[in-house]
Amino acid sequence: MSKSAASALPVLPSFTGEVAIVTGAGQGIGFEIARQLALKGCSVVLNDLDPALASEAAARIKDGDGNCYPVAGDVSDLGFLQQMVDQAVEQFGHVSLLAANAGITLFGDFFTYSVERFQRVIDVNLKGTFFLIQAVAKQMRKQGKGGRVVLTSSVTGHQAHKNLTAYGMTKAALEMLARGLVVELSPWNITINAVAPGATLTERTQRDEPDYTEVWSRLTPMGRPARPEDIAQAVLFLLSQGAGHITGQSLVVDGGWSVVSPQPD
Repeated sequence: MSKSAASALPVLPSFTGEVAIVTGAGQGIGFEIARQLALKGCSVVLNDLDPALASEAAARIKDGDGNCYPVAGDVSDLGFLQQMVDQAVEQFGHVSLLAANAGITLFGDFFTYSVERFQRVIDVNLKGTFFLIQAVAKQMRKQGKGGRVVLTSSVTGHQAHKNLTAYGMTKAALEMLARGLVVELSPWNITINAVAPGATLTERTQRDEPDYTEVWSRLTPMGRPARPEDIAQAVLFLLSQGAGHITGQSLVVDGGWSVVSPQPD
């Protein structure tokens, strides 16, 4: 390879010395974010609601020589959020990155959607995310060295999708949260952005919809649904030093679906 060709290759970001909290990371997109960060030298606090999933995911990352510490708990529990931040500092000394990925999807027809389902979606997707950012940002402010925050939104926050009105509403709100917190966090050199995944092939989507790949390959202009690594790479960019002057933005990663927005049958 010529010197000029070699210089044109992308330089992968290093996260050596960084400490990240990644929520909803027992599997799927969250796990891949945590795995990719650990592979690039980051110490990761891996959260999932399911203790067994959290422990198993952390073990898989450690088996690949990553530095990962599992913390199981519900992000809608405000007391747990501060405990998780405290555990991260106790384990690794500081917190510099947050991937607020935890969320819940509860499908349902608008005319019959229950108050209980609505409240659960709000509690996890909005309340949990808001107060997690608050707890982490307080720690970052105390440290005085800035930080990076990335939220997981969704294309359903941009385009209507049947039976996902409540969910889509929360995801649109997360993108406004990222915009609103620019004013609050920028003085402390903390950036905040959102990534909005489209159809993504994960353990859950494969289990819930056996024909998921076929359907979304047909509906997605790029010819396939996203893989977790597609989303993780976008998140890692926004967490990296290379994105130091990007804040308050939302990046859609959906293979072009939201441009044309065909609905599944």
